[in-house]
Parts: sequence; structure tokens; C-alpha cells
Amino acid sequence: MPQDLSFYYAAVPAVLLVGLAKGGMGDALSLIGLPFLALVVSPVEAAAILLPILVFMDMISLVIWRKHGDWATLKIMLPGAFIGIALGWATSALVPGNLLRIVIGAVTILFCLRYFWSNFGPGAGKVIPPRGQRPVAASLWGTFSGYGSFVAHAGGAPFQIYALPLKLQPREYTGTSVRFFAILNAVKLIPYFALGQLGTQNLATSATLLPFAPLATIAGAWCVRRMRPQNFYPFMYTMALIAAFLIVREGLGW
Repeated sequence: MPQDLSFYYAAVPAVLLVGLAKGGMGDALSLIGLPFLALVVSPVEAAAILLPILVFMDMISLVIWRKHGDWATLKIMLPGAFIGIALGWATSALVPGNLLRIVIGAVTILFCLRYFWSNFGPGAGKVIPPRGQRPVAASLWGTFSGYGSFVAHAGGAPFQIYALPLKLQPREYTGTSVRFFAILNAVKLIPYFALGQLGTQNLATSATLLPFAPLATIAGAWCVRRMRPQNFYPFMYTMALIAAFLIVREGLGW
């Protein structure tokens, strides 16, 4: 287990950023947090250290958002997500994670730019109705989310591509996202153990960082609860766009 202070100078900010994201502040903060930790340990070890903390944060988020969530979205996306995790486990040694990062990031950038063009470009003002549930699209993006979450830690962007156009109320969207990724992270524990990424040393390191998780998660939820829909969705699309650029940057090795 890392003992020097330089590890915790990077690890504590990483946990705080991920906690804010888990509270509902957007996947971009989580993607900023992981590279912080990867400054002092390998990316694989960073992911292994963070996974138990993510599961703990999920438990807190589930309590906070227990009254909110859209079950129709969960039911239609989760089967694809499970398939994605299974594919990620089966092909983890074959498919370059960087390639997946680039593809997911590029698609998300186009998705976000389309939103900003529609809402703030020359044709702004036209009301775009919420999208209905689409089984084929839900299965596709659910699979990408599960696969990306397992292989490249980039499951948030595909989820947002499907879920944001539904235009759920901010609390319902956040509750749905919290439930979706809580289930995915719990399921991911099995293959992570099987691949030997959750050894005693990494689990002990995770335990030293757990006290910082609740504060950040609660702070993120506090912010989301006070955001109006007209502010929430531009903020979430901005977070998704930042996350996409970070994903592409990581995939390109910059």
C-alpha cells in the first residue's frame, strides 16, 4: 500500500472529484479524478483502487436519490449494459481500450455539439420535444455504456447520449443515472476479482480513502437538488462535452 504523502496528494483530490460526480455533478468530474490518481500509480491500479470506493459512493447516492429515478429507462438499458460488461470481460485482453475511448469520445462530442447548435445556434428557440423510449437505441447505448465502463472507464457518455434527450426532471435523471451505474459497478466487482485487480493491497489502499467519499457525494447531490431544469441540462451537456474531450485526449495518449 502506498505510504508516501505524494500518493495522497493525488488520491484525495481524485476521490473528491469522483464523489462530486457520483452526487450528480456529471461524468466529467469523474474522468478528471481518475487521471489524478494515475499520476502516482498505474492506470489499471488506479481503476482497481477506485472501484470499491465507487461502490461505497453508489450506496450513499442510492440513499440520497432513493425517491427518484425512471424505472422504464433502467429496464430498457440494463440488459444491454450487462451484455457490454460481459463483452468487456471476454475481450479485455484483445480490444485496445484507447480505440474505444476515441470512438466514444468522438460520438459524444458530436452529440453535445448538436445540442448546443440546436439550443443556442441560429435556430435557437425551437422547442424540441422529449424523445420517447426506443428499445433498439437503448440496447445499443446500454451495451456501449457497459462495455466502455469495463474496458475504458467511459460508461457515462453512452448513457448520456440515450438518457439526456428523454428530458427527465433533473432529480429523476440523476436518480436514474445513480441506479444504473450502481448496478454496473456492483456487477463489475465479479470480473475485476476474477482478473486479479482487487487484491489485498489495493483494497487496503481503498479503505484509507473511503472517509473522503461521503462528503463529496453529499456535496454533489446538494448542488443538483438546487438546479433548475433550464440550468441543469446545459450544465450536464457541458460536463458531457468536457468528459468527451478528456476521453479522446486519453485515448490519443496526449
